[in-house]
Amino acid sequence: MEHRPLGRTGLSVSLLSLGTMTWGEQNTEAEGFEQMDYALDHGLNLFDNAELYPIPPKAETQGTCEEIMGKWLKSRGARDKVIVATKVVGRSDNTWFRDDGRKARLTPADIEEACNKSLKRLQTDHIDLYQVHWPDRVPTQFGSNPTVFTPPERAADETPIDVSLEAFDRLKTAGKISHLGLSNESTWGLMTWLAAADAGKGPRIASIQNGYSLVNRTFETNLAEACMREDVSLLAYSALAQGYLTGKYRNGARPEGARKTLFDRLSRYEGPGAVATNDRYVALAEEAGLDPAQMAIAFAASRPFMGSVIIGATKMDQLKTAIAAADLKLPDDLLTKIDEIHRAAANPSP
Repeated sequence: MEHRPLGRTGLSVSLLSLGTMTWGEQNTEAEGFEQMDYALDHGLNLFDNAELYPIPPKAETQGTCEEIMGKWLKSRGARDKVIVATKVVGRSDNTWFRDDGRKARLTPADIEEACNKSLKRLQTDHIDLYQVHWPDRVPTQFGSNPTVFTPPERAADETPIDVSLEAFDRLKTAGKISHLGLSNESTWGLMTWLAAADAGKGPRIASIQNGYSLVNRTFETNLAEACMREDVSLLAYSALAQGYLTGKYRNGARPEGARKTLFDRLSRYEGPGAVATNDRYVALAEEAGLDPAQMAIAFAASRPFMGSVIIGATKMDQLKTAIAAADLKLPDDLLTKIDEIHRAAANPSP
């Protein structure tokens, strides 16, 4: 398994990382253990979690993924073998994240409470990579159409980025977190966090976790240049477009146990032109004699700005297929055909 630098942290992260958001909902604790065992045995060293997980978010299951990982870390004695990454939620009207029932924000009090609770669930004294799951600003990510401009809104209670960063700095000084990352963030947001760090407000951003796939290459427009020049690693999620790029939903199929079948909440991946574009990529992989999922993961992994591609699975055969993609190098002629499809139908699933 290839390893790449994680920002300017001095850490190296595996080309593929393990996502956890199905544990406690679609997967049992025992299945989560099996996934972590296999991932570690095959060279994956970053396991990505969040206080929000599992998905779909619910008050009664929130934090379960961290609890499962914490039990595994302790039972396997694997804490020093894994880069533990988790996240604090951004602006949310849900009232079940904080003990007093307030709506979640990125205030110092929210950040401190979230971190302490994650540490307890993970059964560790420090988090290697603590990430902002989404901004305290009114969100413009999560499937917004990048071709249609929506003026940014400023909430009356918006927490300034430098105030949040100072809170993360206190956690770092206390030894509770080692490095800081972002998720679902824009170029403006990333550069503002970096400027605050340069001004001495707190730790420098090491990574950004945004969606990136064959059907969502919006990262390339501005963020790719910013990240490459500033040494910020992309940790890409949804390289399989929540399963659409595997071909399992072709012709309206609803496989038993699949996320679409269970929850029907994949609208981000069902925009205009998405079905036809997904089918073109799946057909291209099959014409090349490749597994569609492996082609999609290998494409994401081949990008020069990629730090690590986060993979997730509900079944072990899915996980094994995904991890095997780390050894796949796509030929130039296939990459050319991928770009041809992209130019004809760019980013139908942002």
